[in-house]
Amino acid sequence: MKINELLDSIKFQDMVLPEFQREYVWKKEDAKQLMVSLFKDYPTGSLLFWRTNDPPELKNYNIPEDKEGITQVVLDGQQRLTTLYLLMRNSIPPYYRREDITSDPRNLYFNLKSGEFQYYKPKTMGDNPLWVKVVECFDSETKISPVEIVKAKIDVNEDGKKFVELLDIVNDNYSTIVNIANKTYPLQVVPASADVDEAIDIFDRVNSQGTKLSDAELALAHICGKWPHARDVMKKKIRKLEEKDFYFDLVFMTRCLTGIIKGRSEFETIHNTSEPELKDGWKKLDKILDYLVNILPINAFIDSTKDLGTTNILVPIVVYLSNNGMRFSDKNEMKKFIHWIYAAHIWGRYSGQTDQRLDQDISIVIKSKNPWEDLINALIDMRGRIEVKTSDIENKMIQNPLFKMSYIASKSLGALDWYDGIPLGKTIGKSYEIENHHIFPKSLLYKHNYPEKTAEDTKKVNQISNRAFVTKNSNMDIFNKKPSFYLKEISKRYPGELEKQFIPNSPELWELNRYEDFMRKRREMIAEGINNLMKNLLKEESEPDETSVEDLIASGENDKVEFKSSLRWDVKNNGINKNLQKVVAKTITGFMNTKGGMLLIGVTDDGSIYGIENDINSLNKKNLDGFQQNLIQVIDNHIGAQYINYIHFKFAELHEKTICIVNIEETPEAVFLNDKSGPEFYIRAAATTRPLDKKGTTEYILDKYGK
Repeated sequence: MKINELLDSIKFQDMVLPEFQREYVWKKEDAKQLMVSLFKDYPTGSLLFWRTNDPPELKNYNIPEDKEGITQVVLDGQQRLTTLYLLMRNSIPPYYRREDITSDPRNLYFNLKSGEFQYYKPKTMGDNPLWVKVVECFDSETKISPVEIVKAKIDVNEDGKKFVELLDIVNDNYSTIVNIANKTYPLQVVPASADVDEAIDIFDRVNSQGTKLSDAELALAHICGKWPHARDVMKKKIRKLEEKDFYFDLVFMTRCLTGIIKGRSEFETIHNTSEPELKDGWKKLDKILDYLVNILPINAFIDSTKDLGTTNILVPIVVYLSNNGMRFSDKNEMKKFIHWIYAAHIWGRYSGQTDQRLDQDISIVIKSKNPWEDLINALIDMRGRIEVKTSDIENKMIQNPLFKMSYIASKSLGALDWYDGIPLGKTIGKSYEIENHHIFPKSLLYKHNYPEKTAEDTKKVNQISNRAFVTKNSNMDIFNKKPSFYLKEISKRYPGELEKQFIPNSPELWELNRYEDFMRKRREMIAEGINNLMKNLLKEESEPDETSVEDLIASGENDKVEFKSSLRWDVKNNGINKNLQKVVAKTITGFMNTKGGMLLIGVTDDGSIYGIENDINSLNKKNLDGFQQNLIQVIDNHIGAQYINYIHFKFAELHEKTICIVNIEETPEAVFLNDKSGPEFYIRAAATTRPLDKKGTTEYILDKYGK
């Protein structure tokens, strides 16, 4: 079938693309080489179609109900066909949207004299008429005239022989490229008797012999064969999480889905999964990813996947959560999970033998009674230890995981930028992007300490222990100042901030001639800082006993503690008053929007123990579980179910009465109270929960969240 005819079939949607096909993934170089091969008449393979009366779900196309006859489904060759459509029709093929084409080859140019293909370069092509845009060679409305092009290069009156010679070459090359449209592509056809599973099986076999798809791509093809919209659903989720600075891809999504449904990491295990199973697994994955993206910045100081070496670290966590209520049971378990993430990141758990190690770790989180301890033991078996030694840091470059770990450790200490005074982590605006800064400027080190600039010298200058984290603004302000000058200024401006980035506050070490002593001391401080962070995560946080709760109540209300007599029982009127539930929700949002805190229900304003017994007796389910479920419903109605993971409940017995202790975490985004009259915004100020008007809300959100 001629290429022109193939492209017409695509245009009129007589030839379509199934949902289980991967996206257009060719790079611009791939597109160029296809045109080179066609121009030189090299083989470019064949195309595989499935002619069927019962096509699967299709990309960007719904078959009309009154359509009769065969539909031609592209099984193999869509990368080539898409490239040809882009270059020869100068438009996006109808089975794709503009955003699907991430590498557009339409700025490819062709040299009519040399027959060379290159992407546009202004310096070499701008004033040379022999370079023509490939798409214009196939555009009937664009009149490319070989004669006029040659005239622009050679005056026929001055050198008629050269003019004719060049014109012959240009004509031949122009004719050759234009006639690519009339070349015939060999076709292979899957018979109409084949069903979707057989078509995908043939698709697998063909791709295993040609340009092999990855195991993840083949798994996703099978998933889309059962659940046609899976790819679009995953991509939509990926885009949503990118807004939070967490970057995942289809391989990660497919691997997590496989782990959730099959309890394995091998992609092939998900091939024959039914649509209901896939949708149920995705529902879990969708919720778990939201949960992780919310807790990682606050609890693990991981503000982005850029803080991790690989997203594979999260796969066992996802599988564990899918089997355990989709959240951690308490703060101690969460801390153990963070401890393992750090260890796996530092020691490159998945830097090699990825599938084998993931399968081992997924098996641990599913089967083990002590999964976090067993995961750490597997890591120790691999590395011998998890503690960081100074020798691990010596002469290591920023590509080493310990560089990102030192950043996380600094953030855990509340480190601020040295000049702007803003917290490290998520910042807004290009001027405030976090950069890595040479503490001892390179120019000074090469001039005074390492003038020969050997490979060993370069390592010493650029090692992790000579790097700190500052905003772009601050990096420019410091530029090539001597540490003995600017570190002294910082230590006065922001006392304690040097230590939070593990910088020795010893002026004698800030001199150029003490550089290696400075590096030695800083390596010790970085190792100690990371190890302390890891050790602190393993310290158990015990439940407050009766005495400590009484001490808390005796201290009275403050910006972190508030008392409420009841959840919905009106003490004065001795009856149910559901309006009180909104008051409780208001307090919770206030804590969320400030710095977190604790709400004690069953305690009066003066610290007397009233208890929640009347609340419990007013419910259909008259027990603590019923009370907790009612409180969860209040949160769902007034705040939103997505925030429930920031709220933790426990009960305590005091003076033979029960109180409910609600621990509320600070959220990474503004939380509004839902009310019939519209959303309301609250913060904590001193010992009260205060509403902000629209202007105050806007200013507060911009100041706190930067959006």
